[in-house]
Amino acid sequence: MTSPFHIEEIYSDDESDTLRMPRRQVGNSPQGFAMTLLADYTLRTRAALPSAAIVALLTESGVSTAGARTAISRLARRGVLEGSRHGRRSSYRLSRAAAANLSTGGNWILTSAAAAAPWDGCWTIVAFSLPQDRSAQRRALRGQLRWLGYAPLYDGLWISPYELTPQARAQLEQLTLGTVTVFRGRQDALGSISERAPIEAWDVDAIGRHYEEFLERWTPLLPLVRSGQVDGSAAVRARTEVMDTFRRFPTLDPQLPVELLPPGWLRQPARELFAAVYDGLAQPAEQHVRAVVRRFTDSAPLGIRAHTTADLIAGIRGDGAHPAEAGQPASCRNLEPTVGCDGRATPDELA
Repeated sequence: MTSPFHIEEIYSDDESDTLRMPRRQVGNSPQGFAMTLLADYTLRTRAALPSAAIVALLTESGVSTAGARTAISRLARRGVLEGSRHGRRSSYRLSRAAAANLSTGGNWILTSAAAAAPWDGCWTIVAFSLPQDRSAQRRALRGQLRWLGYAPLYDGLWISPYELTPQARAQLEQLTLGTVTVFRGRQDALGSISERAPIEAWDVDAIGRHYEEFLERWTPLLPLVRSGQVDGSAAVRARTEVMDTFRRFPTLDPQLPVELLPPGWLRQPARELFAAVYDGLAQPAEQHVRAVVRRFTDSAPLGIRAHTTADLIAGIRGDGAHPAEAGQPASCRNLEPTVGCDGRATPDELA
């Protein structure tokens, strides 16, 4: 079987009328690239960048000029970007809600790849039954369960090795209206060769191959990063690509307990490689972004600061201020969008 997890989305469509995060595609989309670019260099400050500079940076990453302009326009219509105009020049910045949503997602990316807590050997089982004429509700429920790290052992029976958090419970209650039952307990093995083990709900081999492909793709770049041989547009492009790839892992591998995984699981090596590339290229990439922005503005570019893995873990406040600057700890209580304190955003499978 193929992986039951859909990797086309990492950040959700927010349920408000003012913010709809773009659907994450299997490939790298112009909207995804644009959002990653702005998050990587302006998330903490919500600095506005000239639209011409955003287009120039996206074209350096292989997006066509028309595709870059269309992506900016669509992100503005979704409420992800806020536009402003000074004379004939237009600029865009992340909206408050988008910045908070992206901060939560960024934290989830790093914490999901950290070492999982010891497993107690129990499984949480979510059983549901919905009539065929309620396909939209069934699709929304399945999407929510995927985001919570569940996988289908059988049709209508989803499992996770972890307990259902209060936040997750509240989210499911909004979708099910008395059509779901939740259990938690240990597996009672039948000792039969026809029995299906719970871990088989996930395609562990396929998840492992994704880690292998990530390591094969980015390990050769590491010596160049460490020796300072990657700069300019190449540094920006590499940081954008490595983030766009690595952020899919929390959905592919929802922190399955190491007790259930093959020896030598590559989750931690992949996390370390991501951090080495992403952080190692922060300075030259920031310098290049500043240089490109400077070409399209009369004043010195302000508020451009390369995001690092430490920033991903720290998060930001809902008003766009960095917690260290504001003198407050980063906490999900400070985030405006409707996201759970487990770091997972609420999905909306409607485009």
